[in-house]
Amino acid sequence: MKQLRIVFLSLLIAVGVGESTAQTKQDSTSVKNDSVTWNKELEGVTVTAQRQLIKQEIDRIGYDVQADGESKTQTVMDMLRKVPMVTVDGEENILVKGNSNFKIYKNGHLDPSLTKNAKEVFKSMPATMVKRIEVITDPGAREDAEGVDAILNIVMMDGSKMSGVTGVVSGTYTSLNHPNLYGSLTGQLGKLLMSVDYGYGGMSSRETESRTSTDRTFLETGNRMLAHSEGTNPGSIHYANLNASYDIDSLNLLSFSFGGYFYKLNVQGDGWTSMESPSQQPLYRYTNHYWMPGYSHSSWNGRLDYEHKTHRKGERITLSYMLALTRQHTDQENSYEVLTGAPFSYTGSLQTSRERFTEHTLQADWLRPLGKGHQIELGVKYIDRNNNSHDTQQFYGIQLQTDDQFQHVTRIMGAYVDYIYNHKKWSARGGLRYEHSYMEGRFLDGSDRTFDKHLGDWVPQASVKYQLSDAQSLKLSYTTSINRPGISYLNPAVSVSPTVVQQGNPYLTSSHTQRISLVYSYILPKLTLQIAPSFQYYSGGITSVQSASNDVRYVSYDNILRYRRFSVEQYVQWKPFSGTTIVLNNNLRYEHYEHPTFGYQTSGWSDNYYVNLTQKLPWKMQLYMATYGKIGRSPSSVYYMQHYWLGYYFSLQRSFLKDDRLTVRLAANAPFNKRWSSEAETVNGDYRDFQQSWNRARSFSLSVTYRFGSLKASVKKAEHSIANDDIVGGISKGQ
Repeated sequence: MKQLRIVFLSLLIAVGVGESTAQTKQDSTSVKNDSVTWNKELEGVTVTAQRQLIKQEIDRIGYDVQADGESKTQTVMDMLRKVPMVTVDGEENILVKGNSNFKIYKNGHLDPSLTKNAKEVFKSMPATMVKRIEVITDPGAREDAEGVDAILNIVMMDGSKMSGVTGVVSGTYTSLNHPNLYGSLTGQLGKLLMSVDYGYGGMSSRETESRTSTDRTFLETGNRMLAHSEGTNPGSIHYANLNASYDIDSLNLLSFSFGGYFYKLNVQGDGWTSMESPSQQPLYRYTNHYWMPGYSHSSWNGRLDYEHKTHRKGERITLSYMLALTRQHTDQENSYEVLTGAPFSYTGSLQTSRERFTEHTLQADWLRPLGKGHQIELGVKYIDRNNNSHDTQQFYGIQLQTDDQFQHVTRIMGAYVDYIYNHKKWSARGGLRYEHSYMEGRFLDGSDRTFDKHLGDWVPQASVKYQLSDAQSLKLSYTTSINRPGISYLNPAVSVSPTVVQQGNPYLTSSHTQRISLVYSYILPKLTLQIAPSFQYYSGGITSVQSASNDVRYVSYDNILRYRRFSVEQYVQWKPFSGTTIVLNNNLRYEHYEHPTFGYQTSGWSDNYYVNLTQKLPWKMQLYMATYGKIGRSPSSVYYMQHYWLGYYFSLQRSFLKDDRLTVRLAANAPFNKRWSSEAETVNGDYRDFQQSWNRARSFSLSVTYRFGSLKASVKKAEHSIANDDIVGGISKGQ
């Protein structure tokens, strides 16, 4: 209707100009010096237009958060659900390109605390603090040989001037007794701009309640093991960040940041285990109680950047230093009771673990334009990485105690060159990186068991993009990356329980991953479509090695995995009506895992999907509905197959006060399901089993967010800085 009104007004003006020599009583127009004077006051016309939300570049896909009207009243987690190649389930688990193997940057450089603790931070942080969310699909040679499928870059609101102080406070409370609190404050004094934020999250016993059942048959003996456990892991997490920047002058910028998180859990639970013969005769049975009263984990990092811009437009030199610290303490006690024919002689155990990770990084980068559409970037980087672990295990009822201390040092020197070309409809990027790494392992038990290894790696990258039209583009890319083992995979300390013996492998080496992808984008104001087929493969990958002997599992790690994956990413954002938005994120994939040494392999198709509907309602209300899950039976390793799952979510929110500064939101996660169940089975190795787990599903929450002051600025940071993302199996497994 508005469009028709605009057309009608334009025609009316044209007619008035064409017949400017005539006058009518209805319009009462007069002509003076070829101009038209309207004596009748016309009805106001409102022209509405929205900035394009999605932008495709040579190495990344960006989502303009501030162009999305819903960003005023939602969190960063809500915005992530709308970003291409990003999916978020009802438990706030984030996947990028269908994988959890990604790192998080803030303003273009690695943020370790966000990477390891994204769930708690993003679901508390208001989206008004973020300018843009980018999925860096093809990291260039500058980004190291990153051991990730993609990088999620959070670009904070920028600016250099502001008046007064701005801030945000928010709080959420769920029916499962889970509180979340968040606050941030930003201010400026002369050339110094500073911001500080703090968040708290609490996890209750009710929320973290879980159950697991296992039915396992050992092929060697034919014996069948049944096990069941129920437990909780209540706890709390605190996270904070301090950022500051100082404009020395128009060409020099100094920035500093320090932040991280700390959490502590009280893990505890009960269970039972029984073993029977192939003829169903009972062999043994026992019950157990476990608790971890001393489990704590902290991660902190500080960064200092100096950026110098020359008088040549676009040229800059950046010097950076980063310190990263991670500490993990674990005290786990197990007691075994009601022992009937148990094949072990101890009645319990106490296992303590102290792991320390320290990393120093120095980096220098130089970016120089070479002419219209051409630029080159050169850089060097040095990393000094030190892992230390101290593990003890004491057994009750027998005189047995173990004590293992292990130190692993990695030193990496890298250099790169990156060339970027942009001209009319063509964009291209090509780069080459060389990394030399020295790895040394040392056992601190007085023995001479030490080893060292020198590795050299060439890492090429290339991509080309063609703009087919104003709305369509096509991009082809090739990337490589390196995965290096972390302390959890390297630690040789032996962990013993009645059913499993586990230890790391200090002789692991790095592995290479190759990726080829094609991305087609079609972007219009009301419709955005993206289809991205890709192929990823590697050999000699780091993987777990599992075996069984005398009805006990043995787990370690080795460089023997062959992996192949073909996937098609699909993203659709459609606005069929005013106030209605439909988003589909979909990842269809075929995966193949193989251990050539043992002849094991698994493969299968699966489809991870996410669909949401956002609808604006009268009285400034907004309805949000989503469904997500996985279709198919897919492998998660060479041993395991995972089954399908489903989830859904609803929310209703309303904003109040001027500029929607106060937002109240009611949400329901899986209101018709008390628990979620997940299933997996072992299909290779020395045993077969079926595992089923249950977790709390249904929850209701109330969220309140208030913005005060002005959001005209946030702390400036150097455009380039440090990012180390090559570790797999670090202190916190799965990170």
